Amino acid sequence: MNLALILLLIGAIVLTAGDLFMKKWVNTNTQIFYFVGLVAYLIGLNFLAQSFKFKNIAIASVMLVIFNIIILSLVSWFYFKETLSPLQIAGIILGIIAVIFLELS
Repeated sequence: MNLALILLLIGAIVLTAGDLFMKKWVNTNTQIFYFVGLVAYLIGLNFLAQSFKFKNIAIASVMLVIFNIIILSLVSWFYFKETLSPLQIAGIILGIIAVIFLELS
């Protein structure tokens, strides 16, 4: 696994944490969750920026978003017990296939 892919995976995990903090902020209206979410977004985007040293900006950005969607879907399924429709699952599978093709090129 190359360094760019590792940076993008870490960035996606941190962005997912930011998404969860923002959801917590919306549910509780506690400002600390809002600020922690913003910090997580900033850190996650820093990993994206570092990956630009190794990958094309468009490719890296697409890969980060797809990783974020995959991780967020898994978290929402396991933690929030939210279900995905067959069409949404198909979209995630297409995203995984897209990452594989982007990595192979």
